[in-house]
Amino acid sequence: MKRTAIFMVAILFCSAIALGCIEEAQEPDITTDGTSGELRHPVTEEPHSLIVYCGAGMRKPMDEIGSLFEGEYGISIKYNYAGSNTLLSQMELTQKGDGYMPGATYYFDIAKEKGITDYEQRVAYHVPVIAVPEGNPAGITSLDDLAEPGVTVILGDPKAAAIGKLGNKILEKNGIYEAVENNTIARGATVNELVVYTSMKQADASIIWEDLVVNSEKMEMVEIPREQNIIKIIPIGTLTFSEQKNTARKFVDFVASPEGKAIFEKHGFTAYPDEKYGDGQ
Repeated sequence: MKRTAIFMVAILFCSAIALGCIEEAQEPDITTDGTSGELRHPVTEEPHSLIVYCGAGMRKPMDEIGSLFEGEYGISIKYNYAGSNTLLSQMELTQKGDGYMPGATYYFDIAKEKGITDYEQRVAYHVPVIAVPEGNPAGITSLDDLAEPGVTVILGDPKAAAIGKLGNKILEKNGIYEAVENNTIARGATVNELVVYTSMKQADASIIWEDLVVNSEKMEMVEIPREQNIIKIIPIGTLTFSEQKNTARKFVDFVASPEGKAIFEKHGFTAYPDEKYGDGQ
């Protein structure tokens, strides 16, 4: 009996030693540097992507900026392009994502009031203009011409796109909203839809952003005088529920950097700030 007891104790002792060796071999938290022998902790990996909700009118410059950011930091940008108000509803519903860039500060301020956004930068101006098909078949020269009988107009949906809400305000400011509304044959959910409709000569005119017309081969631009117009500022900011706040802020700063603003100017925007437009309206 004594021999058996001693033998069992010896087995248990060896098993405990072996188990301790196995657990030590499987310890993942700290490793040693093969050259220096110093202890080091595993490096935490950077996030691979950010989700940014962006107004459809900024697609061209933001696609380019996203590619540059990925090339420099190794982090890709996944954009959700849609109307500014549509994006606001999506963010509020999903509570996911990292950045928001609407077509006007109006929507960013609403998001801030709802506790959705926090850190903010201002990037460029959104300047409304009258867009007409190539050749200007209806001879549009001013806002008042949009109210003339027989003129067909396509405008943005004020419930979805920044340009829709702003277009209505411009018409109201100049006292021609009802007359132009009677001439309006369709409303587009995004400014890009208005570009397509106007380019395809589906209407005589539309109110869209200057940057989308200035380099177009299928549309011409009729400027709206400063005193009749309403200039808006394009902001970008981080979302309060982002799980990658530092990286999201880095991207926001990248967009608002001189390099990012130069890309916006290349695509027909005026970078913020500018003496001509100041702080908009």
